[in-house]
Amino acid sequence: MTQQPSAHEHTPTALIVGASRGLGCAMAAELADRGWSVIGTVRGTARTPLHDLADRRPEQIRVEHLDITEPEQLAPLRERLAGTRLDVLFVNAGTTNNEQAPIGDVPTQDFIEVMVTNALSPLRVIEALDGLVSPSGLIGVMSSGQGSVANNTTGGREVYRGSKAALNMYMRSYAARQADTDRALLLMAPGWIRTELGGEDAPYTVKESIPLLVDVLLSRLDTKGLAYLDRFGRPVPW
Repeated sequence: MTQQPSAHEHTPTALIVGASRGLGCAMAAELADRGWSVIGTVRGTARTPLHDLADRRPEQIRVEHLDITEPEQLAPLRERLAGTRLDVLFVNAGTTNNEQAPIGDVPTQDFIEVMVTNALSPLRVIEALDGLVSPSGLIGVMSSGQGSVANNTTGGREVYRGSKAALNMYMRSYAARQADTDRALLLMAPGWIRTELGGEDAPYTVKESIPLLVDVLLSRLDTKGLAYLDRFGRPVPW
């Protein structure tokens, strides 16, 4: 059983952006099991599994609304969170397209949608909200092993791969600009997991994956600098 913080201890707090279902919601549940308070964001107004989790654990789970592709929503969220000290800010939201289409056949609008959602928007979130994160906290994003240029020996999922490689590069740039801070920065490569995004053919389940991912996430706290790690905490080639 995870030890709970005493009444005199600071309860660590995480903001998970993109927590309506799948990995994000499961991460929220796992962190709550470990004694954390969690703020999770959902995109629309429909009820989600995160709402169900918050109903069961109202003292630990709070639901906020944010569509990361709508930058005008960031300032209001920042205002609603004013005064909240975050120990972890983790951006999980992402999307994909027709995975079989080679890059030359991808419609421009599909390319724009994936790149804006997976590469541009996470950094917009981080730039807008990083002032809420403790100086010794962690800022992370859900990347992918498919964002590794070195490991791409098969092609396929080309827009998705490109968007995650771009995300990795933007985090490298962010880290360079934050070189004088003590925060941990993390690019997580979770592996192929059986979610709505990953599909039914994925070899790993959410249940078996989430404890590993949260272990890696928490292991990086108080560790300055950027790391690109897999589900076992091993470095992924850039």
